[in-house]
Amino acid sequence: MLSTGLPQGAVPKLERPGPLRERVYEALLELITTRALQPGQHLVESELAGHLGVSRQPVREALQRLNTEGWVDLRPAQGAFVHEPTEEEADQLLTVRTLLEAEAARLAAANTGTAGITALEELCAKGEQAVADGEVDLVVTTNAAFHAKVMELAGNVVLAELAGQVDRRVRWYYTPVARRRGKQSWIEHRALIAAIAERDERRATEIMRAHTEHTRETYHRRERED
Repeated sequence: MLSTGLPQGAVPKLERPGPLRERVYEALLELITTRALQPGQHLVESELAGHLGVSRQPVREALQRLNTEGWVDLRPAQGAFVHEPTEEEADQLLTVRTLLEAEAARLAAANTGTAGITALEELCAKGEQAVADGEVDLVVTTNAAFHAKVMELAGNVVLAELAGQVDRRVRWYYTPVARRRGKQSWIEHRALIAAIAERDERRATEIMRAHTEHTRETYHRRERED
């Protein structure tokens, strides 16, 4: 185990040719988002470069970009560390998420046809199975896919673009509470699908608002309950 916390071979080597700088950035961002690299963890350029099979230069450039975007903290004379989000940061982002997704649910209820309902039901079944199997990573990705589908069905491009800007941070905050939210989260998804299928805009809005608020509250309770 290296100090980066990643077992040898856990990260595939990046193939060439291609926009290497961008691919290194995306690889590191995904490792942070999924918490393979934990908040507060020291990031050593040489070790990350070895995992990814690249030189240190694109890793250094990626870390600088991640620092600018708030995913990494560069500390003088200490190096790079995965950012540790404050409770206030999490609260602000998850509050914005509630506003965006509640409106998306309303629009989805107004616009969604049979094919859209079927797609949501398939994602919900996949998520329920992932919960039953204890596959947390799959739960997180399927949850993100479900919410992205609701946003797509809303049919508002600007709303979708705004949601896309916070999507990765939502996944970052959701990962540590995914197991705790567990089955209940997908029960709420089922209720949302029913409201959308019935074209009940008010009910869909209420369910989504309550659903996202439950995630926000669970995130804030996580340390007290652990």
